[in-house]
Amino acid sequence: MDKEIITSSHSISINERKNISVSGVKKIDSFDNEEFLMDTVMGYMVIKGEELEIVKLDTFQGNVVIKGKINSLSYTDSLKKKEEGVFSKLFK
Repeated sequence: MDKEIITSSHSISINERKNISVSGVKKIDSFDNEEFLMDTVMGYMVIKGEELEIVKLDTFQGNVVIKGKINSLSYTDSLKKKEEGVFSKLFK
């Protein structure tokens, strides 16, 4: 029997654009030092910045802490929109 973690709360805390804490994360789809793509209970979230890195990852409770310079945070309702954006950037 597979155990599925159900996290119903979602919150974001940004401290001086240097640290961001996110709860309600289902999974991290992709990340590098400039962009994180996460599936949250409220939809897909994209965090963009500089020198981003994971400080803490709690997959059981769905909490992520990232440090670096935070430039933007946005949501998208579907991963397809984000994938199309990534591929269109690669093949310009």
